Amino acid sequence: MRKVLAVIRREFVERVRQRWFWAMAVLGPVFFGALVILPGMLIGKTTVKRIAVMDGTTSTFGARLTERLDAESLFIAVRVAARPGTIDSVLVDSLRNAVDRKELDGFLIVSDVAVDSGKVMYRASNVSSPVTIGSLEHIISEMVNATRLEREGVNPALVAKARIPVNLDSKKVSGGKETGESAGQSFALAYFMGIILYMSILLYGINVMSSVLEEKTTKIVEVLVSSLRPFQLLLGKVLGVGAVSIFQFLIWGVSTRLILSQRRHLPGGGVNDGGFFQMPHVTTNTAVVFGLYFLGGFLLYSAMFSAVGAMSSNEQEARQAQQPVVMLLVASFISMFAMLNDPASTLSVTLSMIPFSAPIAMPVRWAAGNLPIGEIALSLGILAVSILGVTWVASRIYRVGILMTGKRPNLKELVRWVRAA
Repeated sequence: MRKVLAVIRREFVERVRQRWFWAMAVLGPVFFGALVILPGMLIGKTTVKRIAVMDGTTSTFGARLTERLDAESLFIAVRVAARPGTIDSVLVDSLRNAVDRKELDGFLIVSDVAVDSGKVMYRASNVSSPVTIGSLEHIISEMVNATRLEREGVNPALVAKARIPVNLDSKKVSGGKETGESAGQSFALAYFMGIILYMSILLYGINVMSSVLEEKTTKIVEVLVSSLRPFQLLLGKVLGVGAVSIFQFLIWGVSTRLILSQRRHLPGGGVNDGGFFQMPHVTTNTAVVFGLYFLGGFLLYSAMFSAVGAMSSNEQEARQAQQPVVMLLVASFISMFAMLNDPASTLSVTLSMIPFSAPIAMPVRWAAGNLPIGEIALSLGILAVSILGVTWVASRIYRVGILMTGKRPNLKELVRWVRAA
């Protein structure tokens, strides 16, 4: 055990001393804070659009639409009269030239067809802004509907009052009690947990592979195995890198908590307080589930990545050999979206019991729904047995592969290594 602790200490100290570790420790919370604050700042900086309304209607619809657009803070609208019933190509060319000269940002072509079929043409130098296009569609639809109602003798104000949207107050129920977690918070928590688990397991698993490959290619491993068994070396590497990841998560967690506590005092900091995508609330039980499955996923995939590093002779071979392991993790991440939609489906339950997908599937299901403790215990039990089995196979491949060079072994040779070790 003393030798394993020595390897753990070496792996931990070597990585913590690197500048990149502290750079990532600082940049991680900064990046997360930018995701929280920047959207509100960018949304608030939408520029005012100067648009012309080419009015070819025989009614007052074009004039009223222009007044309605000009009343919005997002638009400065002017009406340009046109011959009713036709599209004046000369006038359209004139408006296009005004857009080219930056005198206008765009123009609408409105005719009587707009009220009958809802068709309105918009031409602009930029038609990719969702805020501008969404606002135009909303205002035009509102005006068209009001005109149609007036035509049928219906009071538009009465209809608007009847169409007041419903505010659905959704709260998650767990253990027979309301948790105070809304639908947006539940979605955000499950989504963030899936992404964090995927990225962290992949990143630190590849770190284990790179460490094994580095020692193998520099012949350091030949010195190490003379004083300790290969399994001790493998165990020390996995636990050492795991300790580094936990340390970095603690730094990220404390820093992120400080950033979120101050977001209301920053520009755009309150944008996520409303709407569907809200900042998640992490309970103690959720943190425990996250930690258990992170450790389980890390140990499982690190064992596989270490075997990949042991059987490879250089970085190129390792990148090729790691693809099956990475694809297992990618498939688990992609399936996360099905679990967000229905955490209790047969697919979701099956994926949470399969050890290679459980590290992502079960925490996402936990955050998105309400799971029985027995189901979580069964999943953790299967994962623990799988970790022991995969580690046993990986250690036997590691025992032979760390001293092998040359051609990468095929599947038949790997089976022989496992039996021979």
